[in-house]
Amino acid sequence: MKKVVIIGGVAAGLKAAAKVRRGNPKAEIIVVEKSDLISYGACGMPYFVSGDIPNIKQLMMTPAGAIRNQDFFKNVKNVDVLIKTEATRIDREHKQVLVKNLVTGEERLLSYDKLVLATGASPVKPPLPGINLTNIYQLWHPDDAVAVRKGLEKREFKHAVIIGAGLVGIEMAEAFKKWDVDVTIVEMKEQLFPAFLDEDIAASVAKYARAQGITVLTGQKVEQFEGEGKVSAVVTNKQTIPADIVILAIGVKPNVKLASQAGLMIGETGAIAVNQYMETSDSDIYAGGDCAENTNIISGKKVFAPMGSTANKHGRIIGENICGSSMKFRGVLNTVIVKLMNLNVGKTGLTENEAKAQGYEYITAVAAGHDRPHYMPEAKLIIIKLIVDRKNRKILGAQAFGEGEVSKRIDIIATTLTLGGTIDDLFDIDLAYAPPYSSPIDNVAVAANVVMNKLAGSLKGISSLNAKEKSFSDEIVFLDVRSADELKQISLAGCKSLKHIPLGELRRRTDELEKDAEIIAFCKISLRGYEAALILEGEGFTNVKVMEGGIVAWPFVCESGEGEE
Repeated sequence: MKKVVIIGGVAAGLKAAAKVRRGNPKAEIIVVEKSDLISYGACGMPYFVSGDIPNIKQLMMTPAGAIRNQDFFKNVKNVDVLIKTEATRIDREHKQVLVKNLVTGEERLLSYDKLVLATGASPVKPPLPGINLTNIYQLWHPDDAVAVRKGLEKREFKHAVIIGAGLVGIEMAEAFKKWDVDVTIVEMKEQLFPAFLDEDIAASVAKYARAQGITVLTGQKVEQFEGEGKVSAVVTNKQTIPADIVILAIGVKPNVKLASQAGLMIGETGAIAVNQYMETSDSDIYAGGDCAENTNIISGKKVFAPMGSTANKHGRIIGENICGSSMKFRGVLNTVIVKLMNLNVGKTGLTENEAKAQGYEYITAVAAGHDRPHYMPEAKLIIIKLIVDRKNRKILGAQAFGEGEVSKRIDIIATTLTLGGTIDDLFDIDLAYAPPYSSPIDNVAVAANVVMNKLAGSLKGISSLNAKEKSFSDEIVFLDVRSADELKQISLAGCKSLKHIPLGELRRRTDELEKDAEIIAFCKISLRGYEAALILEGEGFTNVKVMEGGIVAWPFVCESGEGEE
């Protein structure tokens, strides 16, 4: 019989416990958890706050409705879970863990054959003046979510300020908007999602957020919180913002104190170093979840990537290996997805900034289009950005956003990345097609085609950010080839030299354009913009570019008959 002690009772820890039990019916398994709650879906908390999930207990239930508590794990899994119990010291020489009951103060030693560290991470709490005022939450524990939801139900909050524009921050912005609370996001970096989006994509997401009534303040650093007992304002280096409630969402740090004190190796990211088998520097001690370091599959570099999906994978692999397997964890792609109102935003692999920093010779492409045939009533636009290694055509990363089906496309690209695929592979994949689900050539294949065309020299694309820089010149022509009706709906704002010629009229009106002028052609998604460029090049024009993604990917203010949007 094998003795297994697991420190941490949320995702990785209890996943490992369940897997060990399946593999070894006779093992003695003890889980130590300092909180009073175990095995809850922390990622669902913003959706409880929003009201999408009626009861917080649903985050702690199995699909069949059973509460995953001590009794559940004892009766169903034969796993002993010690709640409100903290592991305070690891004795590696004698293979024992000293634990303390946080209610009674009683201490005891637990012996182990294999030990699992699933100590998770803790949210960053900056030592700013006023940080301990009430109504400042970190939303890291279900108790926080319950407190925020109660305040919303009582209509106690009119102004919410969210510090940090990452995943939790954006999810909480949506939650507050659903309660008709005024929302301001404050981000120290110059863009939303600084950890996983490039500037052009982040700007489009910020444009959408502002259109939904969310105030987005980037490049501002919080200096203090004001209030008498409870928070009433957030003070940045630029302004003071009224606040009845504040959500701190500025990141997390791995809980490694116990491992460090035990002499285990801490990795370069600050998380616990592990090998492919999730073993620490002590082969009898495993680590998984948010406390453990990961390897980026593409770059091979060590990364700190706290995700619930990764924690569950870690737990399964640890459980398998404790039972005698030699299962490897390949690593992560830092794949993420988030929902903001009706906008879906996803990312996998390297960003353009990361590819540049790591010395890749890369090419990018932005492709916009409907997520299914335009004639289907459910059709919605999505925009995909691909980053591709110019030398070997391998995909390095992708970002996507839109009101259409984004997660499917991100998952397709993540799969291709995991298998080391190229843009040719991305086009060749035999994807399911029917009008309710996708177009005959799926968006990911279209994006691959754009890269192929750029590599072949048949498409000279320009990003929206570079196009914006050129829009201030009266010597560069922005050629809009949409119809007159489309032009009435929305148009680019601020271009010094904007020319409108519908695509169907372009062949007979080319004399309206100078052949040696720099021309940037575009339409709604720039498919017609690409056709316009080919027409002009056929007529001898030598400096024609296509604005990738068209107007739908333009991350700046546009003009319309209704004013700015």
